[in-house]
Amino acid sequence: MGNAQSPRTDSPRFATASRAFTQKELEDLKLLFQSLATRSNSNGKYVSPSVFESFFGLRGPLGDRLFDLVTQKRKDQKLTYEDLVIAKGTYEKGTNEEIEGFIYQLLDVSDDGTLGRSDLESVLIAIFNYIFSSGNNEPGLDSHQDAVQIFVRAATFSENNEQFTYEDFKNWCTLLPSVRKFLGSLLMPPDIGRPGCQVPRLVYGENIDSNLVLLKKEYAWHLGGALPQHELEEWRLLYHSAINGLSFTTFLGNITIDGGPTVLIVKDKQGYIYGGYASQPLEKHGDFYGDLKSFLFQLYPKAAIFKPTGANNNIQWCAVNFSSESIPNGIGFGGRVNHFGLFISASFDQGQTFACTTFGSPCLSKVNRVDPEVIECWGVGAGQQERQSSNNNNNGSKGTVLDRFKEDRHMLNMVGLANSSD
Repeated sequence: MGNAQSPRTDSPRFATASRAFTQKELEDLKLLFQSLATRSNSNGKYVSPSVFESFFGLRGPLGDRLFDLVTQKRKDQKLTYEDLVIAKGTYEKGTNEEIEGFIYQLLDVSDDGTLGRSDLESVLIAIFNYIFSSGNNEPGLDSHQDAVQIFVRAATFSENNEQFTYEDFKNWCTLLPSVRKFLGSLLMPPDIGRPGCQVPRLVYGENIDSNLVLLKKEYAWHLGGALPQHELEEWRLLYHSAINGLSFTTFLGNITIDGGPTVLIVKDKQGYIYGGYASQPLEKHGDFYGDLKSFLFQLYPKAAIFKPTGANNNIQWCAVNFSSESIPNGIGFGGRVNHFGLFISASFDQGQTFACTTFGSPCLSKVNRVDPEVIECWGVGAGQQERQSSNNNNNGSKGTVLDRFKEDRHMLNMVGLANSSD
């Protein structure tokens, strides 16, 4: 790692890394290197830091750190073709442990051998600057620093609350899948839909004050890290208690019309914001239902996602007009009856959140018995009309083979094989 010499084409690391790629992939990497080296005015010998950071869209401490790791910490400011193959072979083709080990090193932007709070803050600032200060995206919170602290609070620091160990890092990535996706795709060209960059388009009426909406863009990006690509295009505000009133009937009516997956968000009188993603439509049941795609989450004062552990199947709850005390009317996720991971009563004036094994989640608020202040719900992915239209098209003979397999082609593009399937 500290070798002052550029790696040779006959080096064991280069030979091992090369075997992870097809001949076409190696040719594509060679063309990419030659293009960047030409821009670096190096007679085709190496890529400069400025050209590297400009191409991959990363500047500042995170871009500098990535260049340092890719060049194997030689400090000679020269990225060779062999460097590129070795780095991508480890970072994109390696085992999960190798990839996470690379990302863990990447977080040490201060390069002092110890990961701390300031390193995480620097990395998160770089992430938010990249995602929300480019293109048509605008910051969703008053400042990136607000969002940064929400995500840093999800981290656990060992050694007197200062050192961020490898185990701490892995736990942090589990709670923040969008961060993990972004940091795991930095050597992919940014113009082909880099994973971890997708922010759903939030749609609501022009007459609605955006300050009333709980779901800021940073929050939507956070939740989107746990969802498939096809659910990240558009999210529609279906219900907001300040706009639609505290009516369970209105709530269910609006949700039923949309008929798809939903994101339920609650802000309680303690100021905490949290909720649940329901992969199955919220509709009347007398017992738990749903599948393992659902999850619970926190948005403020810290961000975290809690996916099902498989301990039980008590995923979703939606009881309407039951008279039995053993079937409480309202919406819930996880845990057990009267001891839910999250539950909002049908009156919308009270709820509960307890630690539960269903999602491995803690109490989502400051207290177990919560008083909702704001309740809102979003329809995720395609609406009912779009889904019906899509189903009709799929049942017909329209569309070419390439149209039907556009997702596969998109994945090829993401790994730099745009032309290999033509």
